[in-house]
Amino acid sequence: MTDAFTANDRPADLPAGLAPAELQALAELAQRVAREAAALASTRRREGVAIADTKSSLADVVTEADRETEAFIRAELAASRPQDGFFGEESDATESESGITWVVDPIDGTVNYLYGIPNYAISIAAVIGDPAAEPASFTTLVGAVISPDAGEEFFAVRGGGALRNGVPIRIGEGPADLERTLVATGFAYEADRRVLQAQTYVGMAGTVRDVRRMGAASLDLCAVAMGRVDVYYEFGLKPWDWAAGALVAREAGATVCGMELDAAEGRSILVCGHPEITADFLELLRSVTAPTLV
Repeated sequence: MTDAFTANDRPADLPAGLAPAELQALAELAQRVAREAAALASTRRREGVAIADTKSSLADVVTEADRETEAFIRAELAASRPQDGFFGEESDATESESGITWVVDPIDGTVNYLYGIPNYAISIAAVIGDPAAEPASFTTLVGAVISPDAGEEFFAVRGGGALRNGVPIRIGEGPADLERTLVATGFAYEADRRVLQAQTYVGMAGTVRDVRRMGAASLDLCAVAMGRVDVYYEFGLKPWDWAAGALVAREAGATVCGMELDAAEGRSILVCGHPEITADFLELLRSVTAPTLV
């Protein structure tokens, strides 16, 4: 395994003509659309959730609300910025003519949403680069993560900091060692890979404080930004899972990096943590990751 996950670490090479005013406009658009989409998703949850389909396994569900919310987000973004690209979880990607692509998870934490667990979010990011072609090599400019039933809104602008419910957030004091490190993670929908991923946690269980599995990658990243957990890692995420949340975490002072497991298959581990403990955690993760995950 080699360190390879560097999305958002590169300088912000902005497209020609992208002025600070346009960056602000992107942020305002992301905020507005995310809030409206969050209200829609929350309303549909109260009305009752219907499963529309499954994807990689029977556990990997898509609800009618996922599709409706993504369609709403896509239409709103296209109405304001028709030249931008779109890369979402539930519909086909479109290429960008402007240099900007919107990376969208209409409901991150769909299984939580299905069961009435409030830990789900709408995640919207504007990025430079093609996340379809290079899923770990793009630059996020703005990000919005809204968890409507939990009453939390996270926003970030590249180089401009991160906010929770309108108040700036900054990562606080980190753990002194791995033994006092609270870890968050997630698992695959495919049962065989989930078993292997659980073995990775078993390998670190005697070293870290404890583990949390909360079911929404975007909110796990924001949890690092808030100091609710010290480190978050997960295998095999897609760009829509982390694009917005990773910017929130980085702008709050967290380290966002990762490790490549299989370049040919595009499999990698995203790691986000307090800068005082992330290097030690990466070494631990290297030592306990099951070789068969490679």
